[in-house]
This record gives sequence, structure tokens and C-alpha cells, in this order.
Amino acid sequence: MKALTFTLVAEPPERLDLSPLTPERLAGSERRDIEKIRIGMSKHGSKVGDIFRLAGSDPLSIVFEGGSARLDRVAQGMGGGSVRVIGNTGAQAGRAMRSGKLTIEGNAGPHAGSGMRGGRLEITGNAGDHLGAPLVGELAGMNGGVLIVRGRAGAFAADRMRRGLISVLKGSGDYAGSRMIAGTLVVAGGIGEMPGYLMRRGSILLDRAPGHLSPSFVECGAPESVFATIIDRHLIAEGILKRPLLGSAPHKYGGDNAVLGMGEVLFPRR
Repeated sequence: MKALTFTLVAEPPERLDLSPLTPERLAGSERRDIEKIRIGMSKHGSKVGDIFRLAGSDPLSIVFEGGSARLDRVAQGMGGGSVRVIGNTGAQAGRAMRSGKLTIEGNAGPHAGSGMRGGRLEITGNAGDHLGAPLVGELAGMNGGVLIVRGRAGAFAADRMRRGLISVLKGSGDYAGSRMIAGTLVVAGGIGEMPGYLMRRGSILLDRAPGHLSPSFVECGAPESVFATIIDRHLIAEGILKRPLLGSAPHKYGGDNAVLGMGEVLFPRR
């Protein structure tokens, strides 16, 4: 069967909530029923048929052709299958994913991967602020899975991250890894100020020395690290990096000692 394809007809007149358009929610649905699903977030109340032209029939493989910053909550809560977006997305792409694969061939808005619990989310362009971070009032951000940004991420990437792996390959903004509970954040291409601010546990892996750490981090030298060797191999095996990031004995800072202080910031020795 051919992938169920939603082709964007024109720029949406309002912000759209695409969370109903996931493989498990569309399983067994007829095309005419899918076209009647309301996705508009204003009183205009656009339906799928007003915004997209449908083709194909396999709901386990969904493709959105054409992107927009108004396409919010793409693949939210997805529990299996695959979703591919050829273009940009708006806020909360991949939020609360449990399984499956989401690929965004463009840029993503704020809170991409927020509350992820599993699956794989890959963004070929840039991501906005609060990558993998919680919404207001939530206690934890990303809680599992793999999140890859081939471009740059904004501020507060991996804020309150609890589990999983986030990799950003062309740099991130300020306060990356702030308030981390656990998990692993990888940033290549430079990082902004105060990475790991108030982190309790977890690992932040960098391709260069951070410019501005919180003063409550402690320098720990460059001990031999089995973890560094294993994570280098894992990143290459997953197709995230092409060569080792850290080496066998990376430089280490421990912290943030303003809180629990069991986190670490690792970067290669030069």
C-alpha cells in the first residue's frame, strides 16, 4: 500500500492541531471520514479536507507534503508507525511520542519532543526553544526515546530532561540542559551560556569546551572514561555522528553543586 499522504493545498488560514492524524488514530478510517476531522484551532474550524489533498491508503506510514509554521502537534502521542513531514512544522512536534518514527525535513517550532517517552524524532533543519522540554506546569521534560536535530536548537534545550538521548549537531542556545534530572544531551557546533544550569544528574557531551559554565561546577580533570568510549560508539552506530566526539579521556566538570551536583559536562581534550 502507498503511504497515506496529506498534500498541503495552500498556507493554512489558522493554526492547526494535527494530533488526530497519527497512524493509530487513523487506522481503519475511510478517506471521507478523515477529510471531515476538524483540525483548525480558531472559530474558523478548518477540516482536513479544507487544508489537504489526500492520496494513498496506508495509515501506518503517513506523509505530509508541504510544511508550515502553523502545523502544530504533528505526531503528538504517536504510539507506532511512521510520520514524515516534507517541510517545516510548528510547535510541539512529536510531543508525548511513545513509539514509532517522526522525520521532519525542515525546521521545527518550540517544544519539539516535549514529554517524549519513546520512539525516534529526527529534524533535518533547526529546532526552536525548549527542545524536549516540559510545558508550563509540568515537572519533567523528555522521558525517553531519541531526538536528533541536524541543525541548530534554541534556548533551554533538554530543560528538565529525565531520560533518553538528545543530539544537536550545529549548536544550541543558552541554558542547554538546564535543570536536567537525568538523560544525555549531545551538542556539537558550540553551545550558549550556562549549560547544565541547576542540573541534578545526567550528562552533557560537547565537541569543545563550554564558554560560560555556572561557577558551582567543579573541574574534575580528564580521567579515563568507559562511558565516553561507549557513547562515542553508540552515536556512530545510530548514524548521528561520523566520528568519535569525546575520545577515551574527555575533560570533565561535575555539577551543578548548587543542587544535587551529580551531573557532568564532558568535552574532548585539546
